[in-house]
Amino acid sequence: MTLPNTSLIRKITLLLVAAMFSLSAMAADFDQTQREANQGNAQAQAFLGSVYYQGEGVRQDYTKAAQWFEKAANQGHAGSQFILGSMYARGEGVPQDYSKSMQWLEKSANQGDANAQYALGVIYNNGLGVRQNTATAKEYFGKACDNGNQDGCDDYRMLNQR
Repeated sequence: MTLPNTSLIRKITLLLVAAMFSLSAMAADFDQTQREANQGNAQAQAFLGSVYYQGEGVRQDYTKAAQWFEKAANQGHAGSQFILGSMYARGEGVPQDYSKSMQWLEKSANQGDANAQYALGVIYNNGLGVRQNTATAKEYFGKACDNGNQDGCDDYRMLNQR
């Protein structure tokens, strides 16, 4: 078990952006999106984070992606908190820092983000930057499962069978 891979994060960011607003409308006016992001619009900030993370229409830049995700995350945007936490765990665009990763993942998980709950389960199950704690891992896997994350269900079941 490892933290969700980069491909999964990319898929999640696309789903996140598409669910929040029309992707084509935002892509049609990148300058307007940047203005809105600079004015504090969390959705626009998350969109720009996704654009830079994936390199869609711009040069891929994890550092810029992290900066935009952090702006949105600071406003309580759960998806951005999850992605930023994952970026800190992997050291993508930011120095690898499990403590910061945990802070962002916990904020997202507390808002019911199943992917963040699953990631925390993986972290505790494997002792990544924290003391290994299968009871806490099982709790997070159970929450992730309850919120529709199949990997959380599978890992919860696996821990129950030990």
